Amino acid sequence: MTERVTGTPGRRALLGAAVLGTAALGLSGTAQAAERGRGGPGGGHGSLRDLPVPTVIGHRGASGYRPEHTLGSYQLALDLGAHIVEQDLVPTKDGHLVCRHENDITGTTDVADHPEFAGRRTTKRIDGVSYTGWFTEDFTLAELKTLRATERIPGNRPDNTLYDGRWTIPTFEEVLRWAEKEGRRRGEPVRLYVETKHPTYFRSLGLGLEEPLARLLRRHGRDRGNSPLILQSFEPSSIQRLARLVDTPRVVLLSGPKERPWDFVESGDPRTVADLVKPAGLKWIASFAQGIGPTLDLVIPKDASGRLTTPTTLVKDAHARGLLLHPYTLRNENSFLPADFRRGSDPNAYGDVFGAYAAYFATGIDGIFTDHPDTALLAAADFAGR
Repeated sequence: MTERVTGTPGRRALLGAAVLGTAALGLSGTAQAAERGRGGPGGGHGSLRDLPVPTVIGHRGASGYRPEHTLGSYQLALDLGAHIVEQDLVPTKDGHLVCRHENDITGTTDVADHPEFAGRRTTKRIDGVSYTGWFTEDFTLAELKTLRATERIPGNRPDNTLYDGRWTIPTFEEVLRWAEKEGRRRGEPVRLYVETKHPTYFRSLGLGLEEPLARLLRRHGRDRGNSPLILQSFEPSSIQRLARLVDTPRVVLLSGPKERPWDFVESGDPRTVADLVKPAGLKWIASFAQGIGPTLDLVIPKDASGRLTTPTTLVKDAHARGLLLHPYTLRNENSFLPADFRRGSDPNAYGDVFGAYAAYFATGIDGIFTDHPDTALLAAADFAGR
């Protein structure tokens, strides 16, 4: 996972083909092809039923090509044709919501190069796991804005380090303003997919995420049931809390089957993810959410060698309860693909990702999170055109 990409012709050829293919189809053409699935026409407003199927979700933007959770990554995802662009939210010391995958910013910023913040390095226990580094909740927004974003996995994606230092950490309000500007320019809403990170942990610090998030959604007119925005969290109670504050569509994220959401751990709820994907668990989720975001392994498990096995009944069971499914995360590199779709010995070269997309799309999922939206759009168009 930490070996360097060798820049093989295959990697570049696939990226070039994806970009050229998107341009040749035209972004609207790609979307129209994808919409020949179960979904209706997209772009008219924010209703979930208007999403193209399969929906292509830019995971942290276009993080396969730019440092994640930067305005550059979000812009590229949109330019490549992603139907939705994802943000993860964590708070600052003074209560602003900023876009980082984790509150630990050690590996995604240049904070270690700032001697004035050396004393902020500390060890914390978050959701039962100890981390040592620098954390957003120990910085004011003004202090965070002195930092610059960097590539999280430079060993896998050394090309992305070209953009280290180019962007600051965006606030969620800045992203909302960016989406509004891009929506006016494009003549259709820019959809966002917004996750509350570690909400129980932050609430214990007096930095609850849901209330400030709801205020921003109301301020920017994204608090309605047909708003072009989806809320998501690994903690069901965060989604339940948001459901009481806004009508914005909501999705519960689901990790490994043996794991328990951290709010369940804190409250003593014995249920695991394996319980939540059973019919009774899905019925419960459907009482306050419109969809689930399962790990791909909950859709098609892997065997001991990392190869795909037989799909579970999760797609059928979730659809039977009116829930859409947006599993996560498909990436182009061999090291992130199921073993049966890896090609060659370089873990960071691109594998047969089109084959992997076809396998997952065939299960009937409604969309997918991806670090490479252009590749996913071509795969979605291929699948819809069958």
